[in-house]
Amino acid sequence: MKVSKEQVRENRTRIVETASELFRERGYDGVGVAELMAAAGLTHGGFYKHFSSKADLMSEAMRCGFTRSAESTVGVSREKFIEYYLSRQHRDDMGNGCVMSALGTDTARQSESMKAAFAAGIERQLAVLGNENVTRADLIDNIAHLVGALVLSRACPDNSALADEILDVCRNRLCSQDVHKD
Repeated sequence: MKVSKEQVRENRTRIVETASELFRERGYDGVGVAELMAAAGLTHGGFYKHFSSKADLMSEAMRCGFTRSAESTVGVSREKFIEYYLSRQHRDDMGNGCVMSALGTDTARQSESMKAAFAAGIERQLAVLGNENVTRADLIDNIAHLVGALVLSRACPDNSALADEILDVCRNRLCSQDVHKD
């Protein structure tokens, strides 16, 4: 049975969205093509009709995750962004959370093209969060603190008091900073 062009596009989108979530949840090496395709509700054999390699899908899934993150932060105040980013809810929902904190260390071990796609995602997030009241340096500083805090918290046992303390201390410190234009 022939599949329509529209169905092919829908299938590809489903694969990319599924991969984006699974890669953030388990890392690039933690998900195989067969498992990913099954999670997307498709057969393993169809993968290479959409992508030339898993690396191609990884790059597209990363861009998808960055796009979703950017879209969800448009118009959100700095304080609300920080409160959510360093919340237990965000910490515990890695598959739907921030690409930077979930895949930063994995991406550091990937190809230069993957690193470039990651850097483009960071630039996009900086553009979305930026405004005339904050310098680029302050934005980079804030993002580095946010990502680092989330990574550290996630690396602690789930029920650890330290995991929550890291989120609380960093959230309180970042929210109390006077971010201004130099």
